This record gives sequence, C-alpha cells and structure tokens, in this order.
Amino acid sequence: MAKKTSTARRLKKNRHGLSPDAPLLHQDHKRPVTRRDFLRQGFLTGAGITLGGSVFSLFTNPRAAQAALSSDLSTLANSLPGCSLGAIGTKVPFICFDLAGGSNIIGSNVLAGGQGGYLNDPISAAGYSKMGIPGDMVPGVVDAAASAMSGPNNDWIDTRLGLPFHSDSGFLRGILEKISLTGTAPFVNGAVIPARSDNDTGNNPHNPMYRIAATGADGDVVTLIGSRNSESGGNSMAPPDSIDPSIRPTKVDRPSDVTGMVDTGDLTAVLTETDAKAVMESIARLSDKKVANINAATVVKDLVNCGYLNAADIADRFVGVDVDPATDSNIVDPTNSGNAIFDQNEFDNEGEFRKTAAVMKMVIDGHAGAGTITMGGFDYHTGDRSTGERRDLRAGRCMGACLEYAARMRMPLMLYVFSDGSVASNGSTDGSVDGRGKGVWTGDNSSTAGAFFLVYNPTENGGQATLFSGDTLGPERHQQLGWFRADGSVETASSVAANNVNLLVDTVVLNYLALHGTDYRNVYRSLFPNNDLGTDAHMMSLTAFDPIR
Repeated sequence: MAKKTSTARRLKKNRHGLSPDAPLLHQDHKRPVTRRDFLRQGFLTGAGITLGGSVFSLFTNPRAAQAALSSDLSTLANSLPGCSLGAIGTKVPFICFDLAGGSNIIGSNVLAGGQGGYLNDPISAAGYSKMGIPGDMVPGVVDAAASAMSGPNNDWIDTRLGLPFHSDSGFLRGILEKISLTGTAPFVNGAVIPARSDNDTGNNPHNPMYRIAATGADGDVVTLIGSRNSESGGNSMAPPDSIDPSIRPTKVDRPSDVTGMVDTGDLTAVLTETDAKAVMESIARLSDKKVANINAATVVKDLVNCGYLNAADIADRFVGVDVDPATDSNIVDPTNSGNAIFDQNEFDNEGEFRKTAAVMKMVIDGHAGAGTITMGGFDYHTGDRSTGERRDLRAGRCMGACLEYAARMRMPLMLYVFSDGSVASNGSTDGSVDGRGKGVWTGDNSSTAGAFFLVYNPTENGGQATLFSGDTLGPERHQQLGWFRADGSVETASSVAANNVNLLVDTVVLNYLALHGTDYRNVYRSLFPNNDLGTDAHMMSLTAFDPIR
C-alpha cells in the first residue's frame, strides 16, 4: 500500500477544523512576521474603525441635536478652521468589514454568474466546485431531500436580503440569526462586485474610508478611529492619493474606547452639569485672551483654542449621558431574554461582538460618519471546511448586528464587505457537522475573489432600495457589477473594478454617492477629478441602486 502523502495526512488530521479564534499555521506560508501576517492568520484579532467629524453631541438621538454653547464661543469655534461645532451631515451611515487573509465571498456566500447573472448565465459545476460547492449543492439544483440547508425553495438560493446568497452561506446564516426576518430583512438589498485582489497582503488599497469622508460623511466625535495603528486603521491600505493625515485613525476596539472619548474627568464629580459647562466655557474665554498675546503661529493658536472649546462642548453635551454600547438595551440584554441583539453571555465572551457593537453604535447613532470593522483569521485554507464556516458564521453575525441596530434606530446603512484575495477548493468535501458536506479550502486563489455591499433603508425613508433604473441594462447587471467566467474565475474585462483594487474602491464610493441623489456622477467628478470611471453610461453601468436620500 502506498504511503499516504503529507497532504492527505493533514486533511485527515484537520477534518474537525479549528475554533474561530485559533491561529492558522500553513506549511506553504512563511512564518508570520508583520502585524498584517499575524492578523490574517488569526494570531491577532481585528477591531473597529469609525469616521466622524468635530465633537458636537452624544445623546440618545444626536442626529436631531443642535449645539448649545454660549453664542460668543459658538462664534469663536466657527471662526477657527476645522473647529465648527455645527450639526453633523445627512449622509447615509457607512460600515465596512475588512476580512483579513482572503475570505471566500463569492459562490459559497454571495452568488454571481456570467454576464446574464447567476440564474440566466450560471457558473459551471466545475466552477462552483472550485468555489467550494459540490455538485448536489449548486444553486438552481433542486434538493430532493428538501433539507433546511437548501433554503426556502429547496434550490440552494436565498434572496431574503435582496442580494442572492447561497442558502447555506455562513455569512447569510449569521446575518439571519441577528436580524428580524419581518422587520429588517424586507428592507435590505445588495450588490456584488466580482474583483480580483492579491492574496494575503495588506498592500491591496481596499479601504474606502478616506474617500467616504471626502463625500461628506460626518459624525460628531472624532474624524477617524480604527482597530489597528495603521494609516487606514485596518488591515488593507487606503488608496495613497486618498489619505488625509489630519484624520488619521485613532485606535478603537472595545466599548471602553467609545466611552473614553467623551470622558469629562473629575470635573463633574464635584460640580453640576450646568456648573461644569460654565467652568469650561470660562476657561475657553480666558484661554482665548491669553493665546492672543502669545507670539506663536496662527495654526498653534487655533489648535489651542479649539481644544478648550471642544472640552467645553463635552462638558455641555455629555455629562450624565450613557454612550456605552455595553449598557444599550438594544445591543446587550443582561437577562438573556432575547430582546437585544446580543445576550450577555455572547457579549462577555466574544471580543468580535464587543468590537462590532462599539463601531455600529458610533456610526449609526451619528457619532461617526463611517467605520470599518477588521476581523482576522480569514486565511482559512486549512485542509478542512469547518474552520472557514465557523469564521464566516461569526462574521455574518457581526454583519447582521449592524443591520439590526440600524433597523432599531430607524437609520439607513450601507454595509460593505471585502477581503484581500480569496481561497479555492480542490473538490474534496468535509462531511463533519461544521463542514456541512462542502468543499474543503485547499489554497489561496485570487481568481475567485469579489466584494459585496448591502443597503438597509427603513420604511419611513422609502423602504428597500430599488435596483438602478436610469439605463437600459437589465436588473441583473446592476445587482452584479461585472461577471465571472464559467470556470468560476473573475472575468477581468467585465468592469474597471475587476482587476484594479483602486477602481474597486472608486466603484464603491460611486455607489455610496448614488444613494444620495441623481446628480451623483457629476458630484463624483467634482470630488475626485483624477479618478476616472469613464462616461456617464459607464458610471451608470457600475451603479447598483436608485437614490434613497
């Protein structure tokens, strides 16, 4: 009998998979050296990032708030560059998930197909096998056993979120665990973007945060916060020409980081809220007079004055206000009665849930304009399927938490998911409980990569976003921005985003702008004159939805 190969032995050994927090060790990968290496292989957990603007308000419904500093200080604040304490903008809140390491996104999670769409122009059975889907689970194939895994119509397709998912998608199962199937799901829609990117590297300029900020997405606490001490705040880079050093991310990865941003210190322990505000305003006035006599650059004087004004604003706005995600009854239920998004046990024992809660509360409550949640350990080609399924399921729960919190707050939300590269299967299957009979992930493969976004729009804001109606292309061409070859590989000529990560970011930003008005193409050109997405017709072909604002 021939000696088993080391690969075969490894496949057998790993059949039960790894826990969602276990580090990934690959014989065909170099030892982790950089922080990005440790993150993608799961030695470090990710965290959250948000984008926002100047300090303005942090109470229950800050988007309805107005500044309340004394008039002389409000005038002073408005005279200082970048120090206005005025109301925040009206852009749709934006959250993106940066899945470090090369997650599977297309095929086993979100469905896509050829130029005619996943139904009319499907990927071949061999292509789906490469994407981890065996022949008896290919979308459109009727499941004779009518198992729960095969979805509402027993055809392995689930469109309850508008965007079609494989019915046994780990992302989908996680999302559906956390959202209301009647109150939230009917108001969600989405689009997929087939797009290659390099495997296992932070050098992909995937992160759209600076560009989203440039469109006017704004909040009322900080400009940028992030899970990593990097230029983008996440695993992947931001496009170099988008970076604004003045809004470099501040690290945030837990609820205490949120509450720490509005800490009024010991001042309010001995003074009432009114007295605390009066003290801080007096300090601001005295400081303005004193700074005026200092022989220093104007920018230094402005920074000093703005710092004192922000302190006065914090004392005015945040004393006695609870901004802690851990005590928000919509987010955490200490009685475990099922009324909140997370029960207390989940929240206490899962750092990814605490991170997600911190980011989603900041963004959706209006304290930040946009944010990224970085999750590590998605380089999961470990010779089994169960490891990846567990991690996809947890990521889906975090995505669902964001959608459900937006629904509870009656706020729209654009949720964007991307990863650096992707994985592929050799066709062998994992029959374990968590492997679910699907193809094992055996290696990196950027040809199967892509990204997707979901849009939640509450009833009072018009309800579910409708696919773009401004051109003659069919709806399948707007739900799927580009396409795949029959063999399960991205057709690199199908869109400008298909083989250029910078243009993938631009396509996402274009779609963000499109949610806000019909003149979005000219707005895009005026904001980003050096980023050419082509003619009006070409921009429309890259647009998923009609405006919701």
